[in-house]
Amino acid sequence: MCYYKGFEDLKTIDPRMIEVLNMAKRVAKTSSTVLITGESGTGKELIARGIHNSSTRANGPYITVNCGAIPNELLESELLGYERGAFTGAINKKIGDFESAKGGTIFLDEIASLPYKLQSKLLRVLQEREIRRLGSNIVVKLDVRVISATNINLEDEVEKGQFRHDLYFRLNVVPIHIPPLRNRKGDIPILLEHFIEKTCKELKKTIPEYSKEIIPVLQNHTWPGNVREFENIIERIIVLLDDGRPITIKELPMKIILADNKNYEQITEDVDGLKDRCMVYERKEIIKALHSTKWNRIKAAQLLKIHRNTLLQKIKKLNIPSD
Repeated sequence: MCYYKGFEDLKTIDPRMIEVLNMAKRVAKTSSTVLITGESGTGKELIARGIHNSSTRANGPYITVNCGAIPNELLESELLGYERGAFTGAINKKIGDFESAKGGTIFLDEIASLPYKLQSKLLRVLQEREIRRLGSNIVVKLDVRVISATNINLEDEVEKGQFRHDLYFRLNVVPIHIPPLRNRKGDIPILLEHFIEKTCKELKKTIPEYSKEIIPVLQNHTWPGNVREFENIIERIIVLLDDGRPITIKELPMKIILADNKNYEQITEDVDGLKDRCMVYERKEIIKALHSTKWNRIKAAQLLKIHRNTLLQKIKKLNIPSD
């Protein structure tokens, strides 16, 4: 999903998503600091890269830092760099990510994971537009656009005392929020065609036709992994699909079929495989028990002769509606 020049890879007809793209295109013309929020898998990195590639900084470096993936004790040296001998193990000088991004963009993903002590140093970088490598007194001036992203509500983190309020305001100059896929299900058909075509091109396979019946089934899934989950599932289907065969409901993962609470009785009649048949039967029996106990989970668990926690796990796994 990351190999594109601008925003071409982001397909949408949803008005809220169109507003997101329009805002991103406008801010791309500036050097303003951007904070992108949204659930995991919604495409925050795509928006960040699109802003960079559509800006006057497109020929400059684009540096990505996953603040949650780097150990806290190493993150400062990764961001700011260090001089030889700055600490034990610093054998050679290292240019930090901020300095490496000069003339371009630095993307700070999972910014909520930034250690509190390091937040004050990042604040100074944003305020002064300069850094000092560890072990050095030399000030290095920066010309860097900062884009950060998080799937955590930073305002809540500020209230908890986990995130500095002054840093939050520095990062949140231009906020962009990406809605989850479950709230823009009108995009499902165009995303389906887009990812089928994209995956087939990458795998050098013939683009298959698909049954229109799969659209409402896909739309009834809640997509907890958002667009990333959607793309992965389409890739899995294409990989396993024989050339010349259309994509039908049978090719969809069982968890998505079971999510179609309106039509699952009909679409699971011809389910293949013992495991999937067991899931369908188990789901029917659980729903029957829940209905007979007026959705009392304790009584339903007793009726099914399983522990309540086991029932709750199965309700989640089998996409059983809450009531």
